[in-house]
Amino acid sequence: MGWVEYWDDKPTIYVNDRHRVSHYRCVADGLIGYVGAGRPVVLDYGCGEALNADDVARHTRHLYLCDAAASVRAELARRFAGVGNITVIAPEDLATWSAGPIDLIVANSVVQYLDRASLDDSLATWQRLLSPDGRILLADIIPPTVGPLTDATALLRFGMREGFLIGALVGLVRTFFSDYRKIRASLGLQQLEDHEMLGILERHGLTARRVTPNLGHNQARMAFIATHGGRADA
Repeated sequence: MGWVEYWDDKPTIYVNDRHRVSHYRCVADGLIGYVGAGRPVVLDYGCGEALNADDVARHTRHLYLCDAAASVRAELARRFAGVGNITVIAPEDLATWSAGPIDLIVANSVVQYLDRASLDDSLATWQRLLSPDGRILLADIIPPTVGPLTDATALLRFGMREGFLIGALVGLVRTFFSDYRKIRASLGLQQLEDHEMLGILERHGLTARRVTPNLGHNQARMAFIATHGGRADA
């Protein structure tokens, strides 16, 4: 099993439904802050279930939800069928993109599941789609200093705040025996220092900087904004 197959099934990463709902609400709130004013065209790459995408879409001219898992795309299309400025697409649709430039490309909790060659390919694609003044937001990047203990502590704090602390404790035990732990041990996760991530972006001709907050509850992980080279306000 690979990562796409894992997410295409019923992932065990959420300890319960309250965790799942709280997670997507937290990500959406953070993303709205990065969308800002001006109603940009936004691509959320590797969006997952994106439960609150309709809230994000209110701040955009158009929101493209992109996910590699077919079952996730089908559910997104069903859930947001009545939202006129949301379109659900597959990653392969980007190869023949003709819908015009994109102002903000978001890849949240994506980089850790890519090897270096796949990350380079993705960055090349995103650059091609990006408007002249556009931004790429890479979020939830895991530095080497952040391991399972740090993640578990962040989850427990999130659970305490959102009312699923007992579920988080039970879920951490369940995760130890879960498919997620097994596939993570088998495939690994890409972990990068901040200077490594900045170096990768700069080698692609992008101007980049680390930003806060990270999307989601775990602020031990990192977020970066990148723009076409030469932009002073990256």
